Amino acid sequence: MPGATAIFAVESFCLLCMQYLFFILAVLTGVGISVQSGVNSSLRHALSNPVLAALISFGTGFFALVAVHLFSGNPTPTADELRQINWWKWTGGVIGACYVTTVIISVSKIGPANLLSLSVAGQLIAAVILDHYGLLGFQSHPANIWRLVGVALIIAGVVFVVKN
Repeated sequence: MPGATAIFAVESFCLLCMQYLFFILAVLTGVGISVQSGVNSSLRHALSNPVLAALISFGTGFFALVAVHLFSGNPTPTADELRQINWWKWTGGVIGACYVTTVIISVSKIGPANLLSLSVAGQLIAAVILDHYGLLGFQSHPANIWRLVGVALIIAGVVFVVKN
């Protein structure tokens, strides 16, 4: 069936393209986080208040997400559906607030390269642990030798970035 083979090849190519698109989006997100740390730090200095700067950052993000949600056409859950959600699933915003506030306070003290390299190392270590054990609803991806070498190389990179 030559036609079926061609369709399979096209589908495989499209899946590969989508995977690369998500890789590119992940890199752009990293760029955005670097820019965000500078923007939020500048806001902190303008306001002389790191918590207010974080609040404004989250507030503008909140309104942006409300607009995206309203135009997305996705249904809004009912109050009963919201009550069914486990308590710990609501903590992402608190964790995000702690992260943004820590970045706002720390970036001018240790610099963006030090801050973000340490942050990325922490994220990667946590991600490998979450993946390995399948925590928080993630599918399990065992921590093989390549992943551990990758983490070690990231840590080595952090040492080089942070060392003055």
